[in-house]
Amino acid sequence: RDRRLQGVFAAVRDITERKQAERQILNLASHDALTQLPNRRLLDDRLSQTMANSKRSGRYSALMFLDLDNFKTVNDEHGHDVGDLLLIEAAHRISSCMRAVDTVARFGGDEFVVILSELDLNRNQSITHATLVAEKLLAVLSKPYALKYEQKGKAETTVEHDCTASIGVALFLGQKNSDDDILKWADLAMYNAKDAGRNTVCFCDAQMWSENTTRQVLEEDLRDAVLQKQICVYFQAQFDRHNQVIGADALLRWQHPSRGWVSPREFIPKAERTGLILPMGLWVLESACVQLVRWSKRVETTHLTVTVNVSGRQLVQRDFVEQVMATLERTGANPHRLKIEMKESVLLADVEGVVAKMKALKDSGVGFSLDDFGKGLTSLSDLNRLPLDQLKIDQDFVRDILVDPDDAAVAKIVLALADSLEVAVIAEGVETQAQRDFLAGLGCHKYQGYLFSPALPAHEFEALVTPPLPTEG
Repeated sequence: RDRRLQGVFAAVRDITERKQAERQILNLASHDALTQLPNRRLLDDRLSQTMANSKRSGRYSALMFLDLDNFKTVNDEHGHDVGDLLLIEAAHRISSCMRAVDTVARFGGDEFVVILSELDLNRNQSITHATLVAEKLLAVLSKPYALKYEQKGKAETTVEHDCTASIGVALFLGQKNSDDDILKWADLAMYNAKDAGRNTVCFCDAQMWSENTTRQVLEEDLRDAVLQKQICVYFQAQFDRHNQVIGADALLRWQHPSRGWVSPREFIPKAERTGLILPMGLWVLESACVQLVRWSKRVETTHLTVTVNVSGRQLVQRDFVEQVMATLERTGANPHRLKIEMKESVLLADVEGVVAKMKALKDSGVGFSLDDFGKGLTSLSDLNRLPLDQLKIDQDFVRDILVDPDDAAVAKIVLALADSLEVAVIAEGVETQAQRDFLAGLGCHKYQGYLFSPALPAHEFEALVTPPLPTEG
């Protein structure tokens, strides 16, 4: 009553679980639940710090993008539980190679990111350092994995698995570029490593990224070019031993609105990769058949054949034969004047299917030429089964045929083989009279190349075949 202190009442509550939950929530917000590595959120923070430190110190840093090769097969063959064990072990191996100042993060799926902080003041030394680390990672990740797991009601099982990785590296200095840019560079480099055969390292920088962006823009322009019909067909004349035009090779040409003429070596592979080669190929076939009909109405050109290059993607289409036959019927072109040219490489995927399609078209009168022959991809047994009319000696062999004995030997072998198969031979890329005379001495009497004529628009090509009108007076 007189307010003097007589004692203290204390209430004690155990908050261990609450604190553990708070730590767990905080950890889940910044770390990957499976591997316990920093997640993308924490990675972004660490990368920003590294860029700031790099700017202050003037030392280069590097970001590595790692992807486990063929990881999907682990999940498919052994299940996701084993796949998770592989990811955990891979994370442990990567972390064991890093310094305390470096960061290892799981980016998602089977992708990991490593930040190598403050490597060196010299760019080349920094590249060397990053390369050594990357090669160390490749070595440790390629060691066999022994993954132990338990199935319900069964004893512990060990799965032996081999796995490699592809690594892309982006070097950066300071904050000249954004976090997102550096991640994109490393990601592009990683895909370049995949394309290079996997289990390897590739670098990327601002220049490479710019070149990649240019390629992407070109692909978009190519799509527009197909829709707007900027692509055109030129014809390169084929000559016999008497320098008479016997046929034409239908070739694609593209005049870009701002870049001018784009080389087929640049845009054809892009058309293959994007699938644009399918509509382009049909359009070339249609154009060639229309030209055949036009030439069939003139005495000077009625004997000409037209060769159309067909890509592997076209040839594997189930309805390829039907497409060709429908085009011939629609245009009214003579199938005996049409020759389809394909590369040796198309035979590697499906020889049986290719042979069946060739025979079906051959029965209708369509001829066949094997392009780029001499690369050594086709076995003699497969070659003997193909209903060919012609072999084409690749221009790579013709270019140095006068100075390289190996190229000359290949030409002789092709001619001897063609003789045994009773098919014709034509040499492409003939640019000098000396090359032409040498080939003639070997027994090759059909040619195409700049010595005779470049590829020309149809009306200019016709001027080669049609004699000029006599002048009056």
